[in-house]
Amino acid sequence: MRTLELTCPIDRPMSREAVQARISRITGRRDLSAVVVKRSIDARGEPVYRYRVDVYEATERYDETPLAPFRDVHNAEPVIVVGAGPAGMFAALRLLTLGRKPVVLERGKDVHARKIDMALLSREGAVNPDSNYCFGEGGAGAFSDGKLYTRSTKRGDNMEVLRRLVQFGASPDILIDAHPHIGSDKLPVVVENIRKCVVDHGGEYHFDSRVVSVAKGADGLFTVRTAAGSEFKAAAVILATGHSARDVYEMLAADGGALEAKGFALGVRAEHPQSLINRAQFHGRWHPGIPAAEYSFALQEDGRGVFSFCMCPGGILVPSATEPETVVLNGMSNSARNSRWANAGVVVQIEPEDIPGDSPFKLYDFQQKVERDMYKAVREAVKGADLNPMAAPAQRMTDFCEGRLSGTLPESSYHPGVVSVRLDKVLPPIVADRLRKAFPQVRIRGYYSSEALLLGVESRTSSPIRIPRDPETLSYVSIPGLYPCGEGAGYSGGIVSSAIDGLRCAEKAARFFVTR
Repeated sequence: MRTLELTCPIDRPMSREAVQARISRITGRRDLSAVVVKRSIDARGEPVYRYRVDVYEATERYDETPLAPFRDVHNAEPVIVVGAGPAGMFAALRLLTLGRKPVVLERGKDVHARKIDMALLSREGAVNPDSNYCFGEGGAGAFSDGKLYTRSTKRGDNMEVLRRLVQFGASPDILIDAHPHIGSDKLPVVVENIRKCVVDHGGEYHFDSRVVSVAKGADGLFTVRTAAGSEFKAAAVILATGHSARDVYEMLAADGGALEAKGFALGVRAEHPQSLINRAQFHGRWHPGIPAAEYSFALQEDGRGVFSFCMCPGGILVPSATEPETVVLNGMSNSARNSRWANAGVVVQIEPEDIPGDSPFKLYDFQQKVERDMYKAVREAVKGADLNPMAAPAQRMTDFCEGRLSGTLPESSYHPGVVSVRLDKVLPPIVADRLRKAFPQVRIRGYYSSEALLLGVESRTSSPIRIPRDPETLSYVSIPGLYPCGEGAGYSGGIVSSAIDGLRCAEKAARFFVTR
């Protein structure tokens, strides 16, 4: 085997057949097999796609390990999976391959019914605490662009996750793109196909099933109760509830379970015209047909990281509150990434030592207070005027850094509306001061600009609480057989890493039947 690099115009990506033909021309041979392993954009000169291709002799074999088959589990031992986000879905799929019956309990609605509640949230500011941009089938990632940027293999096989997503309807491009994404318009079909697979093989899905109690009996079985009064029993439970399920932490603490304060990041969403980011990142060479430009940066200010997070090229801003009288923002993009705006979280790392006290909830309380302060700031600014409860406080980037109220605000993709507020005063000083220093230092031409709009608050970057688990068994240190999993447990950050953690916890949960 040998590896070759190919380039082609960025507005004319090569098909598999075109790659094979190019390899034949380069080598003068038609008996070689070519496999594209990576595709990336090179914008240092005229923008091009750059392909890395593994080329094989006829005597060599390109063997890709087959995905494990799903087994019929209608009559198998159940494992309860709490949460149908990436961690929960991939835990359920792995259980199918291991011959265990996944019983998925999701507090929200199925991925299509969920859209109705999200529309009401954006249009009227009506918060359904169990069905919103954070809760419901697919989890927070289902309506946040579907970025799949995790490439680390430290914790598991990321390619297994990507191949499964393709199996259930995602574009095969995600297997080779350096920065793969699925898109919020395509992910619901993928999520629904995963559910159908689980159910067809004998697993169960139960929606509108918010878990209120997890108790282990003398017989070694867990009884899991929902707010609707349903009960489910199993020898193992995977707790994959996401980073916004505060009630789950309270449930564990009420029973004397161990919890730990965990660092997270908080800041703003920064929104620019996509044309500005295109010009900067493609050095003025962008033209229609070229993908919308992305960006990322990481700085250090006063001993803490300040960095971009969840960048959405050609995206929009959406409300992500999970309780009334709070304002929380997130970004999303459809697969085409063709809106007029680019947005990203720009956040400051917050560590447990930054917040006084010993409670494991201290960072969560800090997070919640900032979200409520955003809501109050808008109300004070409009002095009783009738507006969407999810209207966001906003400030031009230059005004934020120079400490003045913005007299006017640029047009924004945020549907509930924006209100001019001194965000630099509403944000905690440990956040605002670092952001003020960081923005002028971002090395993207035109990034620090009065055209850039800052909106508050970006606060759901990861969980501010960790549910401690044994590093070998992955079981909750307080209750063997209960497996804290994914972002909500404090062990992942994003779709792929959460899915990988779901796979790992499912392996351990299936093995628990043998060892208990």
